[in-house]
Amino acid sequence: MTKIVSVHSFRGGTGKSNVTANVSAQFAQMGKRVGVIDTDIQSPGIHVLFGMDEENIDKALNDYLWGRCAIEETAYDVGTKLGEGEVLVMGGGIYLIPSSIRAGEIARVLREGYDVGLLNDGFRALIDKLHLDYLFIDTHPGLNEETLLSVAISDVLIIILRPDQQDFQGTAVTVDVSRKLEVPNLYLVVNKALTSYDFEALKKRIVDTYDAPVAAILPLSEDVARMQSADLFSLRYPDHPFSEGIRNIVAAIEAAS
Repeated sequence: MTKIVSVHSFRGGTGKSNVTANVSAQFAQMGKRVGVIDTDIQSPGIHVLFGMDEENIDKALNDYLWGRCAIEETAYDVGTKLGEGEVLVMGGGIYLIPSSIRAGEIARVLREGYDVGLLNDGFRALIDKLHLDYLFIDTHPGLNEETLLSVAISDVLIIILRPDQQDFQGTAVTVDVSRKLEVPNLYLVVNKALTSYDFEALKKRIVDTYDAPVAAILPLSEDVARMQSADLFSLRYPDHPFSEGIRNIVAAIEAAS
């Protein structure tokens, strides 16, 4: 049975898309068929991590939402196109459904909105048409209608936060809403933690604050920043502490009922 995994953060800048891309790629390397859909329609960007040039995006999620095509027509096989000038063949497959980066399309979303109910239909169609083992939803930060829909239908919700007071407060709201929506499995991931921190103490603080498990604490890394979203870090540097944290998230998702 397909697992739907939403990756969310209350604020922008948490590294949500980077985590989503790396975790989904790890599953593909394990032989799973994975879909990744960018529902951050107002500020899309996950396609960059998969090496996609915006000029090569013929159809995007926006086209499906405006009734121009079926959603499976917006799916791009990126499983064999990862890496800087080289091919990193995936054991399974990974299919990206990007949102449009075109200014006119973004402006239309902001001006007119769209039928959020179509997203749910689209999620189910992708699972069926692409025979997915996992569908990852890269959500828009904050809590809006499409994010609430994504959270409500998820088997697993990953909430990304930084060790920052504003993130702590916003995450409390997200956790509370998620519990009211009865999400079966909720995990927290702390990203961009200073390496000088006591990670075990930080983990205990997060668990005590939210009464929820922590799947991983990812270090603030110059190595990750240096890549500038041009590649998937955990594939390129599998022995790095950041990559170890990504694999811990994978294990948590695998273990989720």
